[in-house]
Amino acid sequence: MKKQFLLLVMILLPMVASADAVQIDGIYYVLNTEGNVAVVASNPNYYSGNVNIPEKVNYKRTEYSVTSIGGFAFENCSGLTSVTIPNSVTSIGEWTFYNCTGLTSVTIGNSVKSIGNYAFEGCSGLTSVYISDLAAWCNVAFSSSFNYAHHLFLNGKEIKDLVIPNSVTSIGWGAFRYCSGLTSVTIPNSVTSIGGSAFSGCSGLTSVTIPNSMTSIGNWAFNHCSGLTSITIPNSVTSIGNYAFRNCSGLTSITIGSGIKNIGFLAFASCAELTDVYCYAESVPSTESDAFEKSYIDYATLHVPVASIDAYKAAVPWSSFKTFMGLDGTNPETKKCATPTISFANGELEFICETEDVEFVSEVTVSDAKKNYSSKVSLTGVYKVSVYATRAGYENSDVVTEEFKLGDGGGGIGDVNGDGVIDVADVVAVVNIILKGGD
Repeated sequence: MKKQFLLLVMILLPMVASADAVQIDGIYYVLNTEGNVAVVASNPNYYSGNVNIPEKVNYKRTEYSVTSIGGFAFENCSGLTSVTIPNSVTSIGEWTFYNCTGLTSVTIGNSVKSIGNYAFEGCSGLTSVYISDLAAWCNVAFSSSFNYAHHLFLNGKEIKDLVIPNSVTSIGWGAFRYCSGLTSVTIPNSVTSIGGSAFSGCSGLTSVTIPNSMTSIGNWAFNHCSGLTSITIPNSVTSIGNYAFRNCSGLTSITIGSGIKNIGFLAFASCAELTDVYCYAESVPSTESDAFEKSYIDYATLHVPVASIDAYKAAVPWSSFKTFMGLDGTNPETKKCATPTISFANGELEFICETEDVEFVSEVTVSDAKKNYSSKVSLTGVYKVSVYATRAGYENSDVVTEEFKLGDGGGGIGDVNGDGVIDVADVVAVVNIILKGGD
């Protein structure tokens, strides 16, 4: 019921606004006489063409400052082609330009602090956004992004090599989302965090410089940045958000600093070209098991502090890497299972290995086990047993092989069934014992 009521309010809001609005030079406003401020409202006949919103308007000898654009103000204005929002405007409301399919460009003043939900949703023709203050743009509180506007212009020039100003301390959610024209990003030491989806979908981005001042990278921050081939995350970063580098399909190398504590789920998922990951954290970071999902790390190499290799080998998902190397370039010798011994006593075949918790893989060859077509069969009584030991995280042991011969008197089988005679029955008994031991 609450959702239905909210939806009804959102539908009726522009109608109420229009009823109280006044028209000044073709644009409708709701005027507040207490603060002498004006809010851009919807046009009952819909806006079209190029709309330039002024910083101030005069009505009945009173001057009003235009400070915001109301929700739904330009909704479904399919004939609208461009709009200029002045520096006096601080906020753009819920659904403001919803479904303005003919809108191709927007100029946004440097005083805008917030852009509401679905503000530019459905603006399928919108390709370009023009701004004049990069620092101000980084601080805008986005509740929705420009899904179709892939080109961001600063003072009339499209941003290709983005250099964030030193005055910026954080980059807001979705600030540069889908800016496919970006090729490089340099972030200064003043920035401590990158918001979620800040650079998501920047397919042309090939280079990112992250400073040592950074402490966190938000969810989806660089998602779908398919042009990135390598990324270096400095020692100051303690957390990497969910999906942060997901679908960075060109990424081959990742360097993660020593300060990392947490890596979110699917953070490096679907990075299919990944070959090397360098992680400088001595303590294995808390990492979701699917952090490298579909990144084929079972073919990649993990480079970590030498003293921490065993800890990484024992932790998911790090244990799935094919090769482990020290950060100093050394390839520590992998521990190898000790060579097992084979013994036969008291009717039992037994394998023993000095390495603990191993499994034994054995094979038995019986020379007499074959099909015969003659009236007489010669039995050699020779049985060959081969076995090796295996354990996770260890190299397999060497294979040891021993032969057992029926009644050889030198530790051979002899009268296995204890009937006083060495015969075929003993052969059958030996085979059964060996096969039992092989299980």
